[in-house]
This record gives sequence, structure tokens and C-alpha cells, in this order.
Amino acid sequence: MNDLKETGGPRRESIGDRPKALVITAPGINCDGELALAFEAAGASPESVLLSDLIETPSRIDDFALIGLPGGFSYGDDGGAGRVLAQLIRRGLYPALAAAIDRGVPMIAPCNGFQIAVQAGLLPGPGDGETWPPEPAIPTVALAPNERGRFHDVWTGVEIPESTRCIWTTGLADVPSEAMVLPSAHGEGRFVATDETTAALESEGRIALRYTEADHFNGSRGRVAGICDASGLVFGLMPHPERYTRWSQHPTWTRLEASVRSGDTPGLAMFRNAVRHATAVVT
Repeated sequence: MNDLKETGGPRRESIGDRPKALVITAPGINCDGELALAFEAAGASPESVLLSDLIETPSRIDDFALIGLPGGFSYGDDGGAGRVLAQLIRRGLYPALAAAIDRGVPMIAPCNGFQIAVQAGLLPGPGDGETWPPEPAIPTVALAPNERGRFHDVWTGVEIPESTRCIWTTGLADVPSEAMVLPSAHGEGRFVATDETTAALESEGRIALRYTEADHFNGSRGRVAGICDASGLVFGLMPHPERYTRWSQHPTWTRLEASVRSGDTPGLAMFRNAVRHATAVVT
């Protein structure tokens, strides 16, 4: 990407009033480019930085107003999807990321990023009224192999629960169903949690995204496709909103009514919500 500095190179200043967005990269990640472009299209100034560089200097995170954990196959998903990168975060970057969330930085974690976030202790995160612990918590949810044991690469109908507190999905509950779709591509995306954890997430408005009944392909409990932390800032989801920032990316976009295509795609709207929030916090 010509508009991004090379990883590990000199810092780039924000463009005008654009908040800076950190895209964390590592070997095997393959959606960092799309994530950076989504941030940029939404009005942010993205910069891709290797995880190893951030672990060496965690204070670099303080320069950013938005954070993205991209999808892909980090470290080849060695030992399990997202496990290696999650352990590296737990050991060397968790305090800096928790501090960023605590100061109001929105974070998105699609697909492999979601798998990483739950194993790193960033999701579901502390409950209502609780502070971020100094050490990462033991994971209370998981993303298990799909119910049918196969990798699925499909466009998936999704729904936004009206009660969710997720800042990324604000205003999207009424998007027409033909437009409210997101690309999914994973083999380990089945959301698993205990009755108690699921009930708590539901009652606290932390279920941020659900698969529709027709497109519930992976067997996730409660059709959960994404959750957020108690602040609503940290959004983990298995579908890829960064791959749906232009209407021409919709699988049948030429058949959509012009009125449906008059605004932003749901994917781009999610990133715009986060950029607006980050801008308000900065100013």
C-alpha cells in the first residue's frame, strides 16, 4: 500500500484532523491491507506496525486513537487459531492495550483478530463497573471449530441487536436485510460460552452482532457473530466488515435498489462510527 509507511519505519503524522489508526501486523496475517484501507476510507490515518515492534516499545500505542487486530492466519494458526499471537499479547502488550481501551480508544478485531482478542483477555473484558485487571484474565468465551468441521467462505446475513452498547454498530439495526450482509471466511468461528456468561453478555448489551437464522452456518451459541466489551469500544466479530466498504463489493450490488445504495455500506458505517468516536475523544 503506497499510502502507508513501511512497518518499523518513521512515524507518519496524522493527515489534518484525521485520528491515527494502528493496524497490528504479524507473520501470517493477510487482512491488514483491507483493514488499513477501511480505516482510511472512514476518515482515519492508518499505520501498520509489527507486533514485535510494539512489544519492544509498548508506549507507541499511546500515539493512536484507533486500533485494529486484522484477520488472517497469524503465525500459521500454529497450535490453534490465533493462539501464538494471543500469547505474545498476553505476555508483552496486554497492559498497553488495556490502558488504551481505558482511555477511550476503539478497537476492532475481525475473524482471526476476534480469536486473538478472546484468548488474549481483551474480550469479553471486565464486567459493568469493573476496571481492567493488571494481568489478562482467563478466557471465558471461545471460538471453536465450525459445527460441520469445514472452512466456509460465504456472504452472511447478520443482525444488530437493538440493545447492544457497541459503538461500532450504532445506527445499523434498521439497515435493509438485503444490504445487511458481511463476508465470512473461517473454519473456527463457533462462539462458545457457558449459560452464565452468555446471559451476562446478553443482559449487559454486549452481544454486538448475530447471524440471521438463514445464514447461521457455524453453530455459534445464540447465533452470536460478534461481541463487545463493557465500554462498547472493543468489537470482536468473525465476519469481515473491512471487506465491504464499497457497494460494488456486495455480491449482487447491481440488483440493489438505488435507495439502498445511497449511503455507506454497513462495513464502512462501522468504521465511520469508530472514527467519529475517536475524533470526539481527541477533541
